[in-house]
Amino acid sequence: MPGMIAIRHAILGAGGVGGLMGACLAHAGASVTMVVRRETLQDYPRKLDLESPFGKFTVAVAVTAEVPAVDVLWLTVKATQLDAALTAIRNPDAVAAIVPLLNGIDHLALLRARYGAGRVIPATFAGETERVSPGHIVHRSPFARLNVSSAGRTLLGSTLDQLQQMGFTCQFIDDEPTLMWGKLVFLAPFALSTTAANKTVGEILSDSELRALGEACVREACAVALAEGAKVDAESVLAWVKTTPAGMRSSMQKDVERGNPPEIDAIAGPILRSATRHGIEVPATKKLVAAVEERASVGDYGAL
Repeated sequence: MPGMIAIRHAILGAGGVGGLMGACLAHAGASVTMVVRRETLQDYPRKLDLESPFGKFTVAVAVTAEVPAVDVLWLTVKATQLDAALTAIRNPDAVAAIVPLLNGIDHLALLRARYGAGRVIPATFAGETERVSPGHIVHRSPFARLNVSSAGRTLLGSTLDQLQQMGFTCQFIDDEPTLMWGKLVFLAPFALSTTAANKTVGEILSDSELRALGEACVREACAVALAEGAKVDAESVLAWVKTTPAGMRSSMQKDVERGNPPEIDAIAGPILRSATRHGIEVPATKKLVAAVEERASVGDYGAL
């Protein structure tokens, strides 16, 4: 198994998730290159400052506008930015493996069609982390969960060991539907509920009507996931929701507040489309999606 230092990492997407990954990988001794937009290249700092429950530190990183020859390319852009970001991959054959941490599921088919199924290692990330300025990352949640397809065990085994020693919760998962839907059945209700109501998780849970709508969305998402072959359990997801920090907010909620396009299609789209295919009714999900779309279209920052 290759050692941590021997593996060359690039991060395409220098936001909250990419910054957290880059900072922690570099802190563990890995070679890290941040890939940023060409127009920001000159001003982007050649370092990352991280504030996290895992520690507060500054690490040096390389910065470029094109993906260099690397062993692992972590793809950490928002789904709405994917097509534009992929133009930075000028020489795909110089990239041994692509590990996408995007929200949703549909990006896997696109990446496999473009770069080959053998090069793409499915993975998911869960946690609240935010880029507050270029190179300055604030990791707000007390956890960072990284789940990776078992197809990446040989290449990434030592990397995940190092991240786990820093405080991440890391796991290799054999079954791809369970890996991908396992995140979505939590993420979609969380993102849609917090964004539709413009409230934190704690505020959602303390409001009986909003809590019931969110719980219904969890059950709908799990019903769809089961139909898609994933091993998920609605009661376990709801129990997990109750352990979420009360002040936690979703990235979709922040996007709407800032006037950025929310990842509605990436996060809710798979549930809605799969529900149609399987003949499953998802009224709570549709209600929340409509509320998010309304807020995003008119800039309404009030409650649901």
